[in-house]
Amino acid sequence: MNRDQESSKSVSRQLEDCAHERSLSAHTENESVSSDVRPLVAARPSSLVRVDVSGLTHPGHVRTNNEDHFLVTRATRALETMQTSLPAGDVPDRADEVNYVMVVADGMGGHAAGEVASRLTISALVGLALQIPDWIFWADAEHAPEMERRTREAVQQVGSMLIERGDQDAALRGMGSTLTAARSCGRDLLIVHVGDSRAYLFRAGRLERLTRDHTYAQMLVDAGQLPPGDVTLSGFRHVLINALGGSARQVEVDVDLLRLEDGDRLLLCSDGLTDGVDDDTIAGTLGAGLPSGEVCHRLLQRALDSGGHDNITVIAATFGFPARVT
Repeated sequence: MNRDQESSKSVSRQLEDCAHERSLSAHTENESVSSDVRPLVAARPSSLVRVDVSGLTHPGHVRTNNEDHFLVTRATRALETMQTSLPAGDVPDRADEVNYVMVVADGMGGHAAGEVASRLTISALVGLALQIPDWIFWADAEHAPEMERRTREAVQQVGSMLIERGDQDAALRGMGSTLTAARSCGRDLLIVHVGDSRAYLFRAGRLERLTRDHTYAQMLVDAGQLPPGDVTLSGFRHVLINALGGSARQVEVDVDLLRLEDGDRLLLCSDGLTDGVDDDTIAGTLGAGLPSGEVCHRLLQRALDSGGHDNITVIAATFGFPARVT
């Protein structure tokens, strides 16, 4: 073999070695891309949460109209793959995000104004939510602060809308509403509160109130001027110091975030329930293992049996989590 042939063979081997290295490199990169991509498109667990939720409202035995309103809704985001050339598992066949939203509003203002106020409170809140182009479905450390900011701002906007509506119509001037709402985001629960409607959590046989009444009586309790046990007897127990609309143009919105556990039961209600049904009865009903619809019926009937002096609204929900939902 002459030198030219040896040189040509050496160059050929070098080219083959380079091609082999590029092939190995490309194979390694493809493996890296596959392992990096799939976790990014993995389905979120919120769609796996089992929620049994129900709501009821009743005008009571005294009032002819019902100034309470409630809403139970599912907020969703979904992707469904129709066709693809990608390998199986690179993208999901279907991916869903599911949040549950529950709202209780108790209007005030007399005649028809209170009913208008609670209706407008809920419908305006939904309308504002629908205007947001990028809904947040995850209440993790990265997204929770923005979710809470948006929620607080939206509720304050609703308060301004009630006042503006009252300024435009003398019959509605001074109307206002409470607002107590909950939004489940997987295992996270966002509580939003203004006024004296309430949210309760029942867990492992124990009832916990998640909200604080924005009443003059509660303010006296906080200041040490009224024993907690005397609140139900106080003439100030229904005097609101914070509400949407009314005469105050500034509203303080309580926003809290907590973690749910398997089997947790949530209760939202207007003061028409808690005026006639004590916490022990609420806890006993929630702890009886009944479906949420039956819980609502029994608590509503208890309030009616106690006189039904006010409008009564109740929402009950039970949360179940598969083991892989963290």
